[in-house]
Amino acid sequence: MITVSHARKAFGDFVALDDVSLDIPTGSLTALLGPSGSGKSTLLRAIAGLDDLDSGVVMIGGADVTRVVPQKRGIGFVFQHYAAFKHMTVRDNIAFGLSIRRRPKAEIQRRVDELLQVVGLEVFQSRYPAQLSGGQRQRIGLARALVLRPKFIVADEPVSALDVSIQSQVLNLLVELKQEFSLTYLFVAHDLAVVGYISDRVAVMYLGKIVELATSEELFRRPLHPYTLALLSANPEPIPGRKHQRIVLEGDVPSPINPPSGCRFRTRCPIAREICAEVEPPLEDHGAGHAAACHFAGTPLPETGSLIG
Repeated sequence: MITVSHARKAFGDFVALDDVSLDIPTGSLTALLGPSGSGKSTLLRAIAGLDDLDSGVVMIGGADVTRVVPQKRGIGFVFQHYAAFKHMTVRDNIAFGLSIRRRPKAEIQRRVDELLQVVGLEVFQSRYPAQLSGGQRQRIGLARALVLRPKFIVADEPVSALDVSIQSQVLNLLVELKQEFSLTYLFVAHDLAVVGYISDRVAVMYLGKIVELATSEELFRRPLHPYTLALLSANPEPIPGRKHQRIVLEGDVPSPINPPSGCRFRTRCPIAREICAEVEPPLEDHGAGHAAACHFAGTPLPETGSLIG
């Protein structure tokens, strides 16, 4: 569905994406993980055409869309904070994309009626966003993304602004919509539970680079990159009574304006060696389609911090 090749994007001296390549298979749900400033949202926006790449290529369905305007890429975008027009009703919000394209009124009515039913907002169609809950407003965002019938959806933390009790409803809806409309997703998330529950594949980013890429099952079962190991160790143990040791990384994430030489994670990595400062590790396959950018991929990290569980 999507191929990103050698993408680079800088904002002044801040390099948000540095030689990023990623394939997103048709029908998959791929998650992007990583700390703030690692380039996750920039990658989404570059694929959607909201940010122009400095160099690199974005392909959709085999066609080069690198310089194609967002509205002609056939992509739906779901934002973190609903992005609903406050002065419009639910119905008008959903119809907006069709209205500005001057589609026939009968077509607009038919497709909006369909999506109101799909996202469960029929009884709220005459209300305004301020009269709805956060979960209902996010459903407006989903319907707006689907009204133009895209096959690919990019979602920037679509449930992070919602109460935990509502998150599961929206996540289940995302899965249902994927099946009903044969969608492909790329989404940003920080919650490991969300990623483990909903995603097929996971790409882990750090300072503008993809440092690990695998299926969700493989990544949680066999993390290879030291950053991924530390990240997963912070996830609470789901089985009562079982405990595990948290890996606490020293120091702060380096400035993306002046990243470390060699491996960008080396300044916080407990297993870094001399080669890590001299040679940047490539993203290499370690079997089962599991790739990691680390000279010592799969090496256990020393356990630090308190017991979790």
